[in-house]
Amino acid sequence: MPIDQPALDVIALSRSEYELIVEKLGREPNEVELGMFGALWSEHCGYKNSRPLLRLLPAEGPYVLTRRGEENAGAVDIGGGICVVMKIESHNHPSAIEPYQGAATGVGGIVRDIFAMGARPIALLDSLRFGPLAPGTHIPVAHGPSHEPARGGGPEPRPEVYAHNRYLFEGVVAGIGGYGNCLGIPTVGGEVVFEHAYSANPLVNAMCVGVAPADKLISAKAEGPGNTLMLAGADTGRDGIHGASGLASRTDPHARFEELRPAVQVGNPFLEKMLLEACLDLAHNHRDWITGIQDFGAAGLTSAAVESAARAGTGIVIDVAQIPRREEGMTPYEVMLSESQERMLIIVRKGHEPDVAALFERWEVPCAVIGHVTDDGTVRILDGDREVAALPVDILSEAPQYTREGEPAPELYDLQSLDLASLPDSASPGVGALLAAPGAGVGASLAAPGAGGQGAANEILLRLLASPNICSKRWVHRQYDQSVLSNTVEQAGSDAAVLRIKGTPYGIALTTDGNGRYCHVDPYRGGAIAVAEAARNVVCAGARPVAVTDCLNFGNPERPDVYFQMEAVIHGIADACNALGTPVISGNVSLYNETGGRAVYPTPVIGMLGLLDDVTQRCGMAFANDGDEVFLLGSLLEQPVASLAASEYLKEVHGLIGGRLEIDLALEARVQRAALAAIHQGIATACHDCSDGGLAVALAEMCLAGGRGLDAATAVLGARVDAALFGEAQSRIIVAVPPDRRQALAGIAQGMDLPFAYAGRVTPEPRLRLGPIDVSLDDMRDAYEGGLERALTS
Repeated sequence: MPIDQPALDVIALSRSEYELIVEKLGREPNEVELGMFGALWSEHCGYKNSRPLLRLLPAEGPYVLTRRGEENAGAVDIGGGICVVMKIESHNHPSAIEPYQGAATGVGGIVRDIFAMGARPIALLDSLRFGPLAPGTHIPVAHGPSHEPARGGGPEPRPEVYAHNRYLFEGVVAGIGGYGNCLGIPTVGGEVVFEHAYSANPLVNAMCVGVAPADKLISAKAEGPGNTLMLAGADTGRDGIHGASGLASRTDPHARFEELRPAVQVGNPFLEKMLLEACLDLAHNHRDWITGIQDFGAAGLTSAAVESAARAGTGIVIDVAQIPRREEGMTPYEVMLSESQERMLIIVRKGHEPDVAALFERWEVPCAVIGHVTDDGTVRILDGDREVAALPVDILSEAPQYTREGEPAPELYDLQSLDLASLPDSASPGVGALLAAPGAGVGASLAAPGAGGQGAANEILLRLLASPNICSKRWVHRQYDQSVLSNTVEQAGSDAAVLRIKGTPYGIALTTDGNGRYCHVDPYRGGAIAVAEAARNVVCAGARPVAVTDCLNFGNPERPDVYFQMEAVIHGIADACNALGTPVISGNVSLYNETGGRAVYPTPVIGMLGLLDDVTQRCGMAFANDGDEVFLLGSLLEQPVASLAASEYLKEVHGLIGGRLEIDLALEARVQRAALAAIHQGIATACHDCSDGGLAVALAEMCLAGGRGLDAATAVLGARVDAALFGEAQSRIIVAVPPDRRQALAGIAQGMDLPFAYAGRVTPEPRLRLGPIDVSLDDMRDAYEGGLERALTS
């Protein structure tokens, strides 16, 4: 008898998909089989709407060792027989329901992806998005997105909305720190962004990086008919059932809060630590005992077993009666779909079962034989003597793929047609009235608004430094252990984290970047800018960008406007990666990020890996020497008003979102090469990219990092002072050099056909003087260091 629609809704399968299953099988599936299809054909596991687009992304490069999508993570060769393994994944919907456990198990899952390949995890990064923590800029005009309060004419959200956002933020940060710290893996970097678009639908993207001898990498293939399947790790419970299908592949988890709360997994980092060490012991010292290791992630045993068999072209038999459980009365359906954490599937060569069991026993990790590999291409699930499922692996593992027709939302034209030239300049008379307007920003009380000119420029800078998207994230970083393992040489808060590779002269630079507001205004250029900025950040640390792992966060792909965003963003990422030589070696797509029919901003997060041949040649952003001269590489100081498009200044001061973004990828590549040359030739003493908040914020951050001032009072800023100070034009890097190396920098810039401009000189006086700006480091530090705490307690 055909299944009814409510039952299909539970596992997020459409009626047409169910009919396709029946057609392919030649029969109706039973309950266990249907649950397995629901999991593996879910958007989260099957990539039904994104896989055709992901093929646009470059995947090959001179350092790449793996084929994207065929292993748990991507690997690159960094020389000396060493490889770096990395991946980023989302845990958005679980974190919206249970922020602590959702974020904690997101960390646990991404760590397992790394050590499943035989790599030791050495660093975690995260990219987090939340709704605002407190009332801030009110956007009262139609140029903001029209579908959400406080962004398009509606009233300011109720106080409980901000309270809930703070609850989510504090819980997620605690979950990341709690799990990562227990594992002894440093959380070395990341980003935290606050926008109304993420209220009630936070984005929690976790990235892990590991290292391994290149010849010790382990595959995730269930090879060798007759070989044994062993489950190592935690007992299986009912937590996480329907996590991949019912939670991660449908919209609006809050509308089904009580239904979905059990779908959030519960983590045990102490067991994961033992599991990690046991698996690395197995991979590095006893490789001849096994043929593969696969972690249990989304869809639990179903995905772990079926995907490993699909990679090898084999079949499997599993007896769920042999699986240790922590709850009584569990059905085969529940066992197959449980997403209980801290579990690994080990494919053991026949005859070595006692050896592997003894190894796990030494590490105090439970393990059990649960099945074996076959050669018939079928996954057979037994419950003792009873067969409860029998499905072809190829049908089960190949979800249908959809290519849709995307259409831009009607508001996109309004966003891009915003007349920025009609806005008052920050230095013009009377701008102080704008700054003093109710709800003008979190930092409104930091300085008395002037009537234009210097007072206004000072106030704007302080407000931007205090805004939650720009201010110091020390409140977050201090909850993470950044220095455990003693590899970290540049911590969170810099352009990129830098870690040494022990036993070699090498270093790696790591960052996560992405601007959802940019992608909302211009999906294609926003996607390209995400890659460019991530690469620029590792360049500023002295590293050569070599590879990307990405996490692509969107709303419901069945909506034409969302599909348009996906397609345009991925095209932008592909073009930027091709231009900068950074293939995408791994990643994740998270769709259906919507609450109340409102999608989050299209938010691609780029995890970038950079290589340093000599870690001692890294560069920081702090002004290091009095008297150093400061230059802007990639453009002149003067900027057109168009550079204010989608900027933090435009949102915080004018309450607007819109404009047209621009990026020249050929120019971007030359700027990055020039900055690297300046660092590697010993010319640059400090390097920092211009991004959120523009030139003034970037220079303020360099002053604060070094405890030194800057005299750029005579800088020629052109007709639009606000654009020069706060515009976010791309492809710009600030470089500080000793006075006697000015000509060397000029030679590099001219040799690469790059514009560059003198900005000013580093001084011991603790003040930033930049055109009309004249602010003490103490005032800037108060704004910058206290902004997040003020938002949390306001």
